[in-house]
Amino acid sequence: MTVKNITVNSISSANKWFVSTRTNENAELRLFLFPYAGGGPPAFAAWDEEFDSRIETVIVHYPGRGSRFREEPIKRIDILVENLFQAIQPYLDKPFAFFGHSLGSLVAFELAKQIQPRALFVSGCIAPHLPNPQPMIHHLPSPDFIKSLNEFNGIPDEVSRNPELMELLLPMLRADFEAFETYRPNSHQLPCSIVAFGGLDDPSTSREQLDGWSAHTSANFRSQYFSGDHFFINAHKTDIIAAIASELL
Repeated sequence: MTVKNITVNSISSANKWFVSTRTNENAELRLFLFPYAGGGPPAFAAWDEEFDSRIETVIVHYPGRGSRFREEPIKRIDILVENLFQAIQPYLDKPFAFFGHSLGSLVAFELAKQIQPRALFVSGCIAPHLPNPQPMIHHLPSPDFIKSLNEFNGIPDEVSRNPELMELLLPMLRADFEAFETYRPNSHQLPCSIVAFGGLDDPSTSREQLDGWSAHTSANFRSQYFSGDHFFINAHKTDIIAAIASELL
């Protein structure tokens, strides 16, 4: 989870599900970015400036965080996808692709079953059909839940040491982890390519578990690994962006 003050703008004041740091009407392709559990638009706000001008990035904004803080967070991926399917329709006027990290990978995958992207990029996430060996944590008492989150290196120290702030964030965090931990996919192969990114020291996703995404495409699959833990995407943002752009362009 990343907590920082970065300004993002809604693509449309009438559509709260998507935000963008800038619009690019001349872009050839639109890349939708799906945040991880606990994540919001700030997680990807700095990505757009590193992409080729032919690619416009759009960040998915889940309820329960940021400007949607007062909304009830959603605890099921299928309900998230149902809402996203309705909200995304006006933005399918040009070719598009999906990138998701962790929880975002599963949300992007489920949405891709309904609207075919040019490519699906998944990151730091076990393949949908494989059993998750990690114990469920969303139901744990708050101290144990926070301790488990810290093991993912997902909460900045200044946030976890602030009881008042953590109390505000816990409902959203629990909802996101419940969505991830209770997800049960149907067997499905996408007709588009899947590219998977992984961290060599990610305790939540092994090589075998990440490469299992190959079972979910009838097209091409490849995986690429980087040094780091579950949040390797932060240290290797530039390399990941280059890999995405190379695949799409």
